[in-house]
Amino acid sequence: MIARRIWVVPTAVAFVLGAAGCTPSRGVEPAVCPATPRSDGPGRLVDVPAGRFLMGDDVYADEGPPRFETVAAFQIDATEVTNAQFARFVREAGYVTVAERPVDPGLYPGMPAGALQPGSAVFSFDSTRFDPADASTWWVFVPGASWRHPEGPGSDLKGRDFLPVVNIALADAQAYARWAGRRLPTEIEWEWAARSADPAADESSRQPSEANTWQGVFPVRNTVDDGYSGAAPVACFKPNGLGVHDLIGNVWEWTADPYRQTRPAAFAPGDAGQDPRQPGVAVGVIKGGSYLCAPNYCMRYRPGARQAQDLTLGASHVGFRTVSLAGARGPDAGPG
Repeated sequence: MIARRIWVVPTAVAFVLGAAGCTPSRGVEPAVCPATPRSDGPGRLVDVPAGRFLMGDDVYADEGPPRFETVAAFQIDATEVTNAQFARFVREAGYVTVAERPVDPGLYPGMPAGALQPGSAVFSFDSTRFDPADASTWWVFVPGASWRHPEGPGSDLKGRDFLPVVNIALADAQAYARWAGRRLPTEIEWEWAARSADPAADESSRQPSEANTWQGVFPVRNTVDDGYSGAAPVACFKPNGLGVHDLIGNVWEWTADPYRQTRPAAFAPGDAGQDPRQPGVAVGVIKGGSYLCAPNYCMRYRPGARQAQDLTLGASHVGFRTVSLAGARGPDAGPG
C-alpha cells in the first residue's frame, strides 16, 4: 500500500491543515453556494449523449497517444458525491470505509507497527521538511484520517456537509454506487463528459478559471484567487456545457478502470492495473485533478489527464461521482 511509504504522523497529532503551513483562505469559505444541492440522496443525473472523440492528451506521457473512442449515451451525476450523501449511505448500509478498518499485518510484511494503523493520506505542507523532489514531504499518512475526519483526529465534518466526500478508496466508491443503483464511470465516459460531449472541445493546457485549482507556486504558496484554499462545496463553479459541475478541479475522481501507462483497447477480467512508479501496488485511474493542481506541478486540470491511484488508499483530495445503470436513477434522484 503506497500510503505506508509516506511520512507517518502519530495518531495523537491532530493535523489541521492551516496549522501545518498551508496558505489560509481569504475570509470565510462558504459552506454552500447558490447551485449547491442540499439533498442527502443520490444526486441529480445529467444526460450525456453518445459520440465519438479523440481521447487523451500529450502533456504527460501516460495521456497518449491520443486515440479515437466511441461512447454510448449515459447519465452522470451533476456534482461530486458529498459528505451528506455518503453519510446517508453509511447510516443506511452500515458501511465501514477502508480507511476505518483494521489493517492486516500479514498483507504488509516488514512494515513497522506505526504504519499499520487505519488512516489516510493528507496533504500537509511543512517548510521545515520540504523537498521539492520528494512528494512525501507534503503528504503524510495520518492514522485516524477518514471521510469522517478529513485531516485526522480532531477534525470533523462540521460545516462540510456539501463538500465532496474524500479519503475514499475504490471499494468505498463502488459500494456507494451499488447502494444508489448506479456505478462508477469508465475513463472514456468520464473524459467524454468532461469534454461536454463535444468532439471539438478546447484542448488548451491553460489553468482553467472556472475550476478549483491551486493559484501560485505549488506547494509553497497558494494565493487563493478562486476563493478556496482546499476543496469547495460542490457546484460553486460554473458547470460545463452539459450542466455538470467540478469535473475539472476540486477533487480527483475515481473511475472504474485499472491504470496502465498506456491504456489498452480492453482490460482483462480482474486486471489490478500496473504503475512502474508503484511496483506491486494495485492501481486505478483517477481523473480531473484537484485543488492542489497548479501550472508548475500536476498540470492535470484537463479532461485528457489521468493519474494512477492505489486502490486501497484514501487521500484528502480524492472523491468520486457516479453514473446511472440503464433505466436506474436511485432513490431521491430528483433535482436538488
